[in-house]
Amino acid sequence: MKKNYTLIGHNLKHTVSPEIHSRLFQLSESNSEYNVTDISEDMLTLKYPELKRLSGYNITIPHKVKIIPLLEKLDESARRYGAVNCVSNIGGISTGFNTDAFGFVKALEAERLSLSGEILLLGFGGAGRVMAAEACHKGAKLTIAVREQSVKKVSQEALKIKSISPECKITVLPLDKISGEFSLLINSTPVGMYPHYDECPVSDTVIKRCENVFDAIYNPVETVLIKKARAFQKKAVGGMSMLIWQAVAAHQIWDNAEYELAVIQRIIKDMEEKVERDFR
Repeated sequence: MKKNYTLIGHNLKHTVSPEIHSRLFQLSESNSEYNVTDISEDMLTLKYPELKRLSGYNITIPHKVKIIPLLEKLDESARRYGAVNCVSNIGGISTGFNTDAFGFVKALEAERLSLSGEILLLGFGGAGRVMAAEACHKGAKLTIAVREQSVKKVSQEALKIKSISPECKITVLPLDKISGEFSLLINSTPVGMYPHYDECPVSDTVIKRCENVFDAIYNPVETVLIKKARAFQKKAVGGMSMLIWQAVAAHQIWDNAEYELAVIQRIIKDMEEKVERDFR
């Protein structure tokens, strides 16, 4: 019997997720189909019964947090990070998971980037929450920079992370008030994402004060932030590796699938080449 999966989010016409998941299903010899379902922010509840009929689905902006009240069960990963990007409907029970953390950590490990020390995180959406929690878990001194109107709300939400990692030091401030030096800058905002690839989330001054840069954006492969960081002789890494690894984790949930490292590295390279070729 064929299983059906999809990616839900909004403004998804440039996503490469269907090709990634189709390749992973082929490798595990799973009789499954993967599609894309564009759902606007105000239509999620109305569309939810359709999602329940699927074998599972992935979730991206803007639904990673809003999906939670609709689900029947949350895995420990989703409870820990306060966001869901993967759902399994096995046995008629909709269970939410978070595979972003796995993808994020694997991507950093591959580039030998550490989450200890002074970390600057831009944004605090679904992925940003995960990154903040992981940084605190690793003992970082974390600065979260967001839009000025979001500072109060994010400061309150950051207390939940401190309750899990009480020794973590967290500072929340507006994007235009960033000061100091950092071992790693992490961009979890969509600023610089295709088709707005000429934008950068922070100034050159901030970039110069960061030793390393990780941009979760994968399209374009080399964002303005990445280009600037490399021009300033910083180590800079894009988000394709994180995207692929979180997809691998989803397949482990859905099918108990396992893949060789060399195969995943090949997919990462192929997807980067596809983005460079098809979205220019």
